[in-house]
Amino acid sequence: MAAFNYAGWSVYWSPATGAHIVLGAILATWDRYSRERGLLGYPLTDELGTPDGVGRYNHFSGAGGSIYWTPSTGAHEVHGAIMSKWASLGWERSFLGYPISDEYTIPGGRRSDFQYGYITWNATTGAVIDRRY
Repeated sequence: MAAFNYAGWSVYWSPATGAHIVLGAILATWDRYSRERGLLGYPLTDELGTPDGVGRYNHFSGAGGSIYWTPSTGAHEVHGAIMSKWASLGWERSFLGYPISDEYTIPGGRRSDFQYGYITWNATTGAVIDRRY
């Protein structure tokens, strides 16, 4: 495993994922999660633009996770069952929009907030529910 870091960007490489660049606010959020040693693991993609042309993202190898960024929402991670649900709804083009929080603990499970609603995961039942504000 190798890394090259330079003022606001990093290139990370592993045999399983290849080499990918992580930049700016996405890099800072990934850093909060201990980079490749943490929940998100190694980057699977370079930083890419979202289909709607507003945001940027990187997908990561661990926990089925990604970090999404826009100028108005900042950079936030989404992973696991919550990310799968968001993907099934249409990602940022869904009625939920972009993530505005990292995933966090709630009584009985986990939650991620989005511009126009939220998704919860129930630890007991595995149920994943989306709600519009």
